[in-house]
Amino acid sequence: MIGTVATGILVLALLYVAQSIFAPLVFSLFVIALVWPCQATLQRWLPKLLALLITLSITMVAIVAIGSSVAWGFSKLAQWLFVNADRFQTVYVDWTDWLEGHGLAVAGPLTDRFDVTWLVRFVQGMAGRLNSFAGFTLLVFIFIMLGLLEVEDFNARLITPAAQPYGMRILTANRVIGSKLRRFMIVRTFASALTGLVVWLFALGAGLELAAAWGAIAFALNYIPFLGPFVATALPTLFAIAQFDSWQTAVVIFVSLNVIQFIIGSYLEPRLAGASLAVSPFAVIFAVFFWSFMWGISGAFIGVPILIAFVVYCAGTPSGNWVATLLSGSSNTTADRGA
Repeated sequence: MIGTVATGILVLALLYVAQSIFAPLVFSLFVIALVWPCQATLQRWLPKLLALLITLSITMVAIVAIGSSVAWGFSKLAQWLFVNADRFQTVYVDWTDWLEGHGLAVAGPLTDRFDVTWLVRFVQGMAGRLNSFAGFTLLVFIFIMLGLLEVEDFNARLITPAAQPYGMRILTANRVIGSKLRRFMIVRTFASALTGLVVWLFALGAGLELAAAWGAIAFALNYIPFLGPFVATALPTLFAIAQFDSWQTAVVIFVSLNVIQFIIGSYLEPRLAGASLAVSPFAVIFAVFFWSFMWGISGAFIGVPILIAFVVYCAGTPSGNWVATLLSGSSNTTADRGA
């Protein structure tokens, strides 16, 4: 038992240290699971390399579109902050004076350390990280290209007698994982697009500046459960405080944005996803924060897909079925295994 725990810790340490390789590799495996049906369908009618070129083009356009939307949104926020930083400074000073007037002296030390430019640097840093995804995207492109070329050969090796009994187990699990991940991404993309559209319309109706940027950020960050919607809700609220100079208006915007996120994320999306994708909410939160700690933004994005794959692999082995049962949002893991 101690040896197993030590091995697990060493593996996680390796994944953390070598994240520049493992993060794009795992991300590319996730993408391959999503786009392989497209590649397989095109190969029936077109030469393999031409089908690969079309699949890669579609895939990279989708990845760049999502990354560019949030990068553009944060760039717009950085520009707005640079011009209107004095608004935040004024609001902050007024609030700290009010707190100190009511006996909350803790605001004093905070005022000494506060500099509104840290918020500008934060937003600019976020946009810079997203714009620096060029190297990450290049590695992902290479891994996806090589992986799509090898899927058929790899599946053929899994069904050879020398690979049994594990080969068929892995092949079956991979097919279930691919099906679940495709359904997960279809539902998540629909929910993200709907969230971005509704947030944009709400921001326009409320008179909130940078409405298009808020919609783009809400769309892209909605792919990250819990953490993404929180950021997409908190940032417009902070900007509303500076724009309207009224905490009542900011509260209304905060509540309204949370209602939007709740209706789409907690009511509509689970019904579209179905029971086969049910995973423990605690496990989802842990996966998002853990993989964001390990691999940053890319880890937060693929944390839930990694969790889904882990649950499926555990459910496919007698010794790990109890783990799948604990992590699943449904006790019927045996039925979900073949979904």
